[in-house]
Amino acid sequence: MSLISTSYIDDLLSMSESPDNNKVNCQAEIPQFFAGSNILITGGSGFLGILLIEKLLRCCPDLKKIYMIMRSKKGKSSEQRFKEQFDDPVYERLKKERPNFIDKIQLVEADCSELNLGLSLQDQEHLLDTNIIFHVAATVRFNEPIRNAVNINIRSTKQLLLFAKEMPNLKAFVYVSTAFSHCVNKRIEEKFYSSPMEPDKLLTLLDILDDKQLDNLTPFLINQWPNVYTFTKAIAEETVRQYSIGIPTCIVRPSIVMTTATEPVPGWTNNIYGVSGVVFSAGLGLLRSLHCNSECVAEIVPADYVVSHIIAACWDTAKRKDTLLSIENTTPKIEEETERVPMYNYVSSCQNPITWKIFMNYLQKNKNIVPSVYCVWYYMFFLNKHLFVHRLAQIFLHMFPALIVDVVLFLIGRKPMLIKAYKKIHKFETVISYFTIQEWQFYNDAVVKLWNRMSLSDRQIFTFNLSDLDWESCTLAMIPGLRVYLAKDPLSTIEQGKAKYRKLKIAHYTLLTSLTILLLWNIIKFVLYIISLW
Repeated sequence: MSLISTSYIDDLLSMSESPDNNKVNCQAEIPQFFAGSNILITGGSGFLGILLIEKLLRCCPDLKKIYMIMRSKKGKSSEQRFKEQFDDPVYERLKKERPNFIDKIQLVEADCSELNLGLSLQDQEHLLDTNIIFHVAATVRFNEPIRNAVNINIRSTKQLLLFAKEMPNLKAFVYVSTAFSHCVNKRIEEKFYSSPMEPDKLLTLLDILDDKQLDNLTPFLINQWPNVYTFTKAIAEETVRQYSIGIPTCIVRPSIVMTTATEPVPGWTNNIYGVSGVVFSAGLGLLRSLHCNSECVAEIVPADYVVSHIIAACWDTAKRKDTLLSIENTTPKIEEETERVPMYNYVSSCQNPITWKIFMNYLQKNKNIVPSVYCVWYYMFFLNKHLFVHRLAQIFLHMFPALIVDVVLFLIGRKPMLIKAYKKIHKFETVISYFTIQEWQFYNDAVVKLWNRMSLSDRQIFTFNLSDLDWESCTLAMIPGLRVYLAKDPLSTIEQGKAKYRKLKIAHYTLLTSLTILLLWNIIKFVLYIISLW
């Protein structure tokens, strides 16, 4: 499929259509469970948080209230950020189906990185009527300063759990972790593992040391862990284990989260982390080499599937509340704690694995569908297993062309930008290569059992069975999604994008042909010179 058509766009948009929710909801148990509930969500302005709020409001229309924690950021007040969030296209479907949805959302100004979550005494009192907590807030930057990462990923988790103990009518607490929290193990089951450090000891360390001392100590602290993110998420899980006693709690561990597969719109994302960043950069012609073992399984999952699973896990945890709390005093060992705190490895490799090679082949097959007007070069992308080869590719395919372009920009009076851009890209590549050059053996029995416990009606609304996922359709939706939602390049500019892409293709192959002829000519000259010496 090389040309886009109106029917293609119609087919893509129809992917987000679902059965009449009003009819299905009458028979579904999960929407009824959320009816009349007050829900507290941290990280509601983040990627998963946005989708979680949208899904709850659209599919659980009888919920009472969503408390959305938000702080001031980058010179914008929390009220301004709150208003701007709901201008995102991801909420268009919700606005059509539930026009008055905003009445169910209440902004709570707070900061998860601060003491007591930065909540005022009045807000603390107000939030005591919370019935459900989704703790989604986290810093996902792999190279985040350790103080920030610990405060957001660990301290906030402890404080929220302590606060949850004061809520008299709490039904469930859902903590969103990552499948790679204990990536130092090649075999990862749905259970607690020994923490790399005691949470309270690490928090005490933060109070004692200054930033410079902490930064110098970071490599020794994280030890085997590849980055600060996975290190702090591992300790956060231990925090949940220690401080969730008396609270019906579960932990959801999604793997690498990609764009949405179908809903509320196909291919939606709002960030360039992980696999979305790779595909986006490659699609624009910037990224041409990735340190990756193409035969390894790509442990990726669609964002909308993750959100549906999080909601279902919440329902199931609340449903089994009495059973979970009754075994608190009978399972003191770490390895047995999952009987009290269910753990879900939400991964694709167990049911529907796809290798990086196949994933990238799907993308390459459809690369010409909706080229963006912001493309800087024709698509040329390689997965390099060997680091040495990858480094050479970075020099000859990234840095040399960037140097030439920046020199030209400087000479014509414009600001050089490509060298700086590639430094950021290479830094991004380095931190994700740990997850692209190896694979893990995951287990997801709890996820499968949860799906089997759900009714047919609930499965229709909250789809997360990865066995049924069509990877080619998912990647097909990803391409225009990244164009529209990340590049901010509307589909109305497709013809201009195609025209530019044709020119880039001609320039690309002209350059390759010229370089090949030049290389052959120099080889011939060298051979003739050697012959002349004979």
